[in-house]
Amino acid sequence: MATNTQHSPSTSVSLELQRDVEQFLYEEARLLDTWEFRAWLKLLAPDLHYWAPVRENRLYRERKKEQAEPGTSAYFDDTYDEIVQRVERLYTHMAWAEEPPSRTRHLVTNIQVRPTDDPDELAVDSAFYLHRTRTERDADWIVGGRQDVIRRTAPGSEHPFQIARRTIIFDMSTLLIKNLSSFY
Repeated sequence: MATNTQHSPSTSVSLELQRDVEQFLYEEARLLDTWEFRAWLKLLAPDLHYWAPVRENRLYRERKKEQAEPGTSAYFDDTYDEIVQRVERLYTHMAWAEEPPSRTRHLVTNIQVRPTDDPDELAVDSAFYLHRTRTERDADWIVGGRQDVIRRTAPGSEHPFQIARRTIIFDMSTLLIKNLSSFY
């Protein structure tokens, strides 16, 4: 399964398409922050691959090996159906990690949109900052980058795009948070 979405920086898209993708990602962040997870699921493609590989600290000469390979250690390696299960579990109020629920703020920035070989798909790189608070004293911050493949939907669809693949690269090699119940 290909996960590398990097393309030549000289390849660009129209300003209108750039803006549309940015607005799509901002809407995604809003849905996550307002706990509208079932609505968020509509932004995900049925063939979704949602992956966050483990990252190790490596010497400079070994930096290309700092990210775990597909099929090895990962914080997430989920399909659409597995994401649906995680979302539905949140609605049972039996997910102890989210009872009481976290308050989150997703900030998405440095969005770069590039065409791919498939005219219906776009490669989108972005940076994120997630601030999460829970109860009176728990506060976490998670920073990283995302490599997405975003697919255009059929004309007249509820949303103009769906996320087909997401690779989440956390900036920390050791996550100092109590759980990974948030979506990124």
